[in-house]
Amino acid sequence: AKLGCGGKRKGDKGFFVEPTVFYDVKDEMKIAQEEIFGPVQSIIKFKSIEEAIDRANNTTYGLAAGVFTKDIDKALTIANSVQAGSVWVNCYDPGLIQAPFGGFKMSGNGRELGEYALHEYTEVKTVTIKLPFKT
Repeated sequence: AKLGCGGKRKGDKGFFVEPTVFYDVKDEMKIAQEEIFGPVQSIIKFKSIEEAIDRANNTTYGLAAGVFTKDIDKALTIANSVQAGSVWVNCYDPGLIQAPFGGFKMSGNGRELGEYALHEYTEVKTVTIKLPFKT
């Protein structure tokens, strides 16, 4: 990968980096295979939507995906095909409190936020009782 811009430490406290862009990223590179929690963008070229979907799904992670397009049909095709817990179209992490958030595969189990988050705090139990037959 080649550094397009950024990549330097931001400030002298904590572990912060300035917004960073890498290009010429290849699928087998660590930067393309792992989740980076920070302002880092990897640019990976593709020739078809099918190729982009296959390559996006060829990872052990699936927290979120982003699609930027003017074609709503392409956006829906990608959103329905990519193995990610959240797919943002023409935006980035809008943070809707009522929308469940969580990943697929190694990106986590369960969901935070929304009604689905309540399931993390419940345990379902089945009780079956055979009652005497009355005539």
